Amino acid sequence: MTPILTKSQKVAQLFFPAAFVHDSEENYLELENLIRNEEIGGLTFFHSRISAAANFEKRQETLDVTGSLEKLIFLINRYQEVSKIPLLISIDGEFGLAMRIEETPAYPFAISLGGISLEGEKQVEEVGYKMGLDMKSAGIHLNLAPCADVNTNPLNPVIGYRSFGSEANTVARLALAAYKGLTKAGIGACLKHFPGHGDTHVDSHLGLPVVNKTKEELLAEELYPFQYGIDHEVEMIMVGHLAVPALSKGKEIPASISREIITDLLKGDMGFSGLVISDALNMKAVSSLFQIKGQLEWEAFHAGNDILCFSENVKEGIQMISEKASEEEVDFVFEKIQDLKRRLGVMERKHIDVPKFNWENHEKFLEKLSKEFLCLLKGEINSIKIRDLGESGNLGHRSFPLKEETVFSTMLQEAFGRNLSEVSDKKADLMIISLFVPSAKPVNQFGLSDEVLKEITELAQYKNCLLYLFGNPLSLRLLGDLNHFKTIVVAYQSFEATQRVAIKQLMGEWKAIGKMSVNL
Repeated sequence: MTPILTKSQKVAQLFFPAAFVHDSEENYLELENLIRNEEIGGLTFFHSRISAAANFEKRQETLDVTGSLEKLIFLINRYQEVSKIPLLISIDGEFGLAMRIEETPAYPFAISLGGISLEGEKQVEEVGYKMGLDMKSAGIHLNLAPCADVNTNPLNPVIGYRSFGSEANTVARLALAAYKGLTKAGIGACLKHFPGHGDTHVDSHLGLPVVNKTKEELLAEELYPFQYGIDHEVEMIMVGHLAVPALSKGKEIPASISREIITDLLKGDMGFSGLVISDALNMKAVSSLFQIKGQLEWEAFHAGNDILCFSENVKEGIQMISEKASEEEVDFVFEKIQDLKRRLGVMERKHIDVPKFNWENHEKFLEKLSKEFLCLLKGEINSIKIRDLGESGNLGHRSFPLKEETVFSTMLQEAFGRNLSEVSDKKADLMIISLFVPSAKPVNQFGLSDEVLKEITELAQYKNCLLYLFGNPLSLRLLGDLNHFKTIVVAYQSFEATQRVAIKQLMGEWKAIGKMSVNL
């Protein structure tokens, strides 16, 4: 039973500061002291300080990442032991624990799942369910996912692969399905980033994006998936750090600290009565707005946030909210958080053991999903002709930018009994190009060099080319006129399971039945 708490102790339950799996013992002890002294409500786990998105410029630093899962479990147990009220443990794992923790199951990106053409909602709910079971076994109570952002801007630097697609109704249905799957597994979930981060040009980890649309346009697109979720009883929504002047009386103020957007629009006009969680308060769109420590946290609370994620000024934030908020306001939010903790089993203290994952079943599941989203974007696959070309020595293969062996290239060699990469450009009547896009994010051309892009586009101009794209389909924008390619197959992911599915599709064992989830 929860003891009687003071006002400031109740306020502390709103705070979910960051916990880093890979960190120094000094920092572990510092967080332990924060938990013990400030009596915070929860933690949000990240991989490391240098991988945190707001530290973008430091990402090139090296780090020993061995034993990430074991360290996560050890830290959860360690921090829970020193907390008077059990901590609600959260993580931002949009494609599974693997988004933050090495050697754990990775699931397809939202952009890939949006490419499923048959029973998409059912399949996405199953993904959410399996992902949720992984997390629950690792002591996680809340996944800060899925994204309900509509990917209408192909140049968006931060959403892209994290969105289910370019069409608002599809995003609404699939985001709700993912949410349902996670909650069915017994963990919490939230739709994000309200009021919609899909049509932005700035990464809110690094600056303040501004969406200049009318309220009517926003209701039809950005706000639609959130209203759909609210109408279907979603219980948590994360508010993003983006300015939407049409919703905040013309002011360019981050939504996360806008009372007009959270209290008046989300809770009022849209009828949301669940929990509102802020996006990470360390992000540069908001972190430097106020000189006085604790002011940002107060502004976020006053705007209508119930949970404050990744605050860097916990002590000062607790103090300022305690001074400025009424007893009624604090009690109302405190009860909402305690109710969430009870529903998610947080109050039942138990030691977490390191989970073991069924990798064989996971691989089969990835293969099943890959069959569903593999997409024939243009042209056709004439498997009989391809076999004939292979047998006559007139079928070539080029892999970019990976020069080492892949499952795709190995299976090609097995299928035709020769190394197709040794067939010269001159001799090949058809050139299979397998493009493994290094990064899901558009920064630095998705990790593709000018040399690689030039080689591919030139090859497509003078050769019949069959392109297999293993990665974010938005990278196709970098390949010039796509009409130069005879055939394009979008595989979305580079999983070994996906590569096997692609080979079987090439050899005519089954057809590509997926669709494009985004507009190029």
